[in-house]
Amino acid sequence: MPRESLASKRERALEVAARMNEHYPDPECALSFWGDPFKLTVAVLLSAQTTDKSVNKVTPQLWERYPTVADLAAASQHEVEQVLRTIGLYRSKAKNCIACAQMVLTEHGGQVPRTMDELVRLPGVGRKTANIVLNEGFGIVEGIAVDTHVHRIAHLLKLSSKADPLAVEQDLLKIYPRELWRPVNHQWVLFGRDTCIARRPRCGECFLADICPSAGKPQAPKAAGKKTARASAARLRKAADATGGSNAKKKGAAR
Repeated sequence: MPRESLASKRERALEVAARMNEHYPDPECALSFWGDPFKLTVAVLLSAQTTDKSVNKVTPQLWERYPTVADLAAASQHEVEQVLRTIGLYRSKAKNCIACAQMVLTEHGGQVPRTMDELVRLPGVGRKTANIVLNEGFGIVEGIAVDTHVHRIAHLLKLSSKADPLAVEQDLLKIYPRELWRPVNHQWVLFGRDTCIARRPRCGECFLADICPSAGKPQAPKAAGKKTARASAARLRKAADATGGSNAKKKGAAR
């Protein structure tokens, strides 16, 4: 199969964006954060390798116990762990939540910083989390948050073949004009949940089927030894941790 030119890939990507806008004209984040950038930062941090639904179950109790940045900064790690114990990696997440609150309090006067460089210095926050916080919390668009949905869909659409989420983001930023960056994550997450489901993609009813190079093709990965599979999974987990948590919802208060 001949390699697709960048011009052709951009044309197809623009059509993908147009159709996404038709199907998801006003996508929202899925994590509850009550309009508070700090609560958003923590929610995205907590969502790594955990569903948004699970995070939304624990954050109300977390904020009831620790309503301010200062309260969380002074919290006992063991007590925060007890609040978070139903979500994955709750021990390391509890540690990062407290450390993040401490840095926001001591270095930023209790206010979440508004630059990528400052955000990614916060414990537990990587570029993906920072992108979501800037985008959803402050309306600042610096890039595209690449979570598992965006990573997988970018591969299926043949818009990137990179393994590293940061490299996938760079591919997407080259293809999409800046004015289209903001809704990509939210739209693709919804698309990944509704239609392009990881284990059972609904290609027969997909609105992108005619322009998707992977439509109708088996999505099972190539056979690999257990050691190789474990190594690949470890790399993806490491990349996910490096880029922060997952996606976020603002229902007047929520993603």
